[in-house]
Amino acid sequence: MNENVDKYKDIIDLPHHESAERKHMPLYDRAAQFAPFAALTGFDDDVEETERLTDHRAEISEDRLIRMDEILNFFLLKIREQPEVEITVFEADEKKEGGSYRDIKGRIKRYDEHDKKLYFTDGRVVALESIVHIYGMEE
Repeated sequence: MNENVDKYKDIIDLPHHESAERKHMPLYDRAAQFAPFAALTGFDDDVEETERLTDHRAEISEDRLIRMDEILNFFLLKIREQPEVEITVFEADEKKEGGSYRDIKGRIKRYDEHDKKLYFTDGRVVALESIVHIYGMEE
């Protein structure tokens, strides 16, 4: 026999003691009492955030900016008709460097020249500085 088993041979088969005064604690509650000692609380969330990828915003050439301005002005001339436009915007990430690209399709309701923002009929608001592509632009 194993040396450790021989060491406790006299008590190994004794019945488990159960208190007559206290009720047996469920396993879930027993485990919960050690939760405050979890040294790496939040570690999984931090790892997940670090692994989340973001894109870097591509630089837009001067020629492309001019062309985007021309197309945007074309749509703004028809603002009373609430023209439908498809654009790609870059949204900066709130937690880390970079961001993500998102395509938006909708009808322009109005343009705020002071704030340089497009307001869509569905309530979305897009800052002109976030627009990186307007559908219909030749590459």
